Amino acid sequence: MAPLSDPATVDPATVGPATVGPATVGPATVGPATVGPAGSGAGAVGTVTFDLAATTVRALNSELHAPSATSYEVLRPQGAHAIAAGVHAPVTIDIRGHAGYYCAGMNDGAMITVHGSVGTGVAENMMSGVVRVRGDASQSAGATGHGGLLVIEGSASMRCGISMKGIDIVVGGDIGPMSAFMAQAGRLVVCGDAGDGLGDSIYEARIYVRGAAGGLGADCVEKELRPEHLVELAELLTAAGIEPAGEYAPERFRRYGSARGLYHFATHNSTAY
Repeated sequence: MAPLSDPATVDPATVGPATVGPATVGPATVGPATVGPAGSGAGAVGTVTFDLAATTVRALNSELHAPSATSYEVLRPQGAHAIAAGVHAPVTIDIRGHAGYYCAGMNDGAMITVHGSVGTGVAENMMSGVVRVRGDASQSAGATGHGGLLVIEGSASMRCGISMKGIDIVVGGDIGPMSAFMAQAGRLVVCGDAGDGLGDSIYEARIYVRGAAGGLGADCVEKELRPEHLVELAELLTAAGIEPAGEYAPERFRRYGSARGLYHFATHNSTAY
């Protein structure tokens, strides 16, 4: 299934090397005059812009860990790793291009948008806030996430939502094999197809898939889609920016969860592990 948005559409007017304006952050500066002293906490008016072709991810993350503004824009990320990792403030961050591994990892309260695709482990161990990927995501998206909402408008690779512990994940396209492996809590919504091994060894997380599931993992079964699940699914789709109607009506999804046969090790179940 094609993703809801085209990953190739990555705000080209803001990503190219020739279009970065003079207000961008250089190696020794932190941005426009709206930026307060380091460590003063979020609250300044305006947007701080970082150009990662002229400064480092370390400098960016250092500012984001003690923010002096409420809004940040990151230009020319060029696939750098760990962009906006460890943010724990209610700031808004727009990353204008593709990001590498562990983008927005451990996010706790920020609203982070990647206007491109991401590598392994986006929003890994997220606690709260919103992370939105306008393109596709590599493997282990949302891994071990405890809370918040991760939206991937394109497709996600294998192990999406692995060991999720309360995070909500909405994927506009497909997901790869072994997704929601050992998922303990939270909700995974897939608007396309799911690969083999879906929900292997799942605990109490809930999975909603609109397309086909290639094959269910150990102890994962299809379950009844009751009225309360239709309401829950509609809320999740709305939060992700998808209208829960027509092609994406909640009734078109199927629900999967745990058969609760592998909660505790038992010798007669040994071949199922």
